[in-house]
Amino acid sequence: MDRTPQTSTPGAVRSFVRFVIFGGGVGLASSAAVALLAAFLPFTLANALIAVVSTVLATELHARFTFASEQRPARRGLLRCGLRHHLQSAGTATAAFAVTTLAMLLLHALADAPGLAVEQTVYLSASALAGIGRFLALRLYVFATSSKQPTPAVPHLDPAPRLDVIPRLDLDLSRSPARRELLTTAS
Repeated sequence: MDRTPQTSTPGAVRSFVRFVIFGGGVGLASSAAVALLAAFLPFTLANALIAVVSTVLATELHARFTFASEQRPARRGLLRCGLRHHLQSAGTATAAFAVTTLAMLLLHALADAPGLAVEQTVYLSASALAGIGRFLALRLYVFATSSKQPTPAVPHLDPAPRLDVIPRLDLDLSRSPARRELLTTAS
């Protein structure tokens, strides 16, 4: 019998703080790892490899700590999430990457030579918006627990009927014919 402790899903603010800490921590570690790995591999290959590893790592951290997902591994192992959760999380990371890339492309289309401060402001603003969008997608869709999902309306059935709500039937049994009379008239 698998006895896993029941975890309660943290509130939105606590989840968001954890999302920033774990996501930011993985991001910082990834930037250092890319720089180190690029000494041995071409930069694009190092970047792609670290992007995959960091996305898997961040997804696992978010499942375990950020959203305290009730997902349990199908088998004992390192990963808590299944392939579906990892692909959905990777999709949100790809969408965030697309938002920041589009913001920078638009900036350079509108301004010939924006300064470093303008570039950083646009990039960090787009990253913040993409991060908020990613947080919402992960919390509301990817790691949504069954307790957050609406349950279908099922009528509540009481085990015993309440006598005070059953309509009273006023039957005057003294005026009804006796059973013997009914039997004789029917024959």
